[in-house]
Amino acid sequence: MPRPIVLASSSAIRSQLLSQARVDHETFPVRIDEESIRASMTAEGAPPRDIADKLAELKAIKAGRSSPDSVVIGVDQVLELDGQLYSKPVNRADAIAQLSKFRGQRHKLFSAAVVVVSGEVVWRHIGMVQIQIRNVSDAYLQDYVDRNWDEIRYCVGCYQIEGEGVRLMSQVSGDYFSVLGLPLLELLGYLAFREDIAG
Repeated sequence: MPRPIVLASSSAIRSQLLSQARVDHETFPVRIDEESIRASMTAEGAPPRDIADKLAELKAIKAGRSSPDSVVIGVDQVLELDGQLYSKPVNRADAIAQLSKFRGQRHKLFSAAVVVVSGEVVWRHIGMVQIQIRNVSDAYLQDYVDRNWDEIRYCVGCYQIEGEGVRLMSQVSGDYFSVLGLPLLELLGYLAFREDIAG
């Protein structure tokens, strides 16, 4: 019997990407203490890519406990600028403060995906993208956040490349899907080789 696929994420765009690629799946969001894990790993000198990878792994393992017969995909995204990590904004003022630091700068996004089957990690990939943010005005940032708050409040980087956030960007170097939070091409390549999943 084919193994079902479970996406351990509440992200609508990640689920949409899989659906558009005709990957049948269920979503099963899980909670882990991301902030303390990030802080601990950062204190130990772990690079951002390793932090994204570990968070994705922990999410997949936790979701896998509830779906032991499934192919479980855990994902996470970390943004790094000048050695500092940034998380989803806590409020509008935080979003404006973050974007103010990003403008005129090039930051890195690390998008990790980890696949767990029967409690074991069977595949992992980390996509890295570099994004140059335009040197926009304070007034534009304020208006941008006000217009888009309901969407960007859940986004690392305070933007959606598939929405108005693309206007903040002057250059994107790397995989488009990784900006969206899922290294889709690599994941599809892995899933295509599995003979125990549907579709």
